[in-house]
Amino acid sequence: MIGALGPVVFVASAETLRTFSDFTRSSAGRWAKHDVFMQKPKTQFLGPGLDTISFTMQFNASLGINPRKELDKLVELERSGTAMALTIGGKGLGVGLWIITTLSQTWGSIDNEGNVLTASANLSLEEYVVST
Repeated sequence: MIGALGPVVFVASAETLRTFSDFTRSSAGRWAKHDVFMQKPKTQFLGPGLDTISFTMQFNASLGINPRKELDKLVELERSGTAMALTIGGKGLGVGLWIITTLSQTWGSIDNEGNVLTASANLSLEEYVVST
């Protein structure tokens, strides 16, 4: 097992290939600027911002995956606002959970019965931190 985003397990085996590419993680601090009369503004660090992650998943029926079912599962997670853990290589990413903020699908090839044979999904995630 490579890792997982909640119930979506990233795996590369002889029977199944469900993984990702083009992984990008971004983070930024939160800053405020306070105007001061006749002086330059004062900058104050408010704390860390929420990290974002984006990546692409490829689905191919010839590699043991039903692309339509995989895409439907991702749509359900996105539409329900499910916050879930993201782990890669046995290590969690971020300080909390992650939500899918954007999901776009590309259907590559479809057979003569309407079955999706190849597809890809571009996911954008945002850190979800539970208030304490």
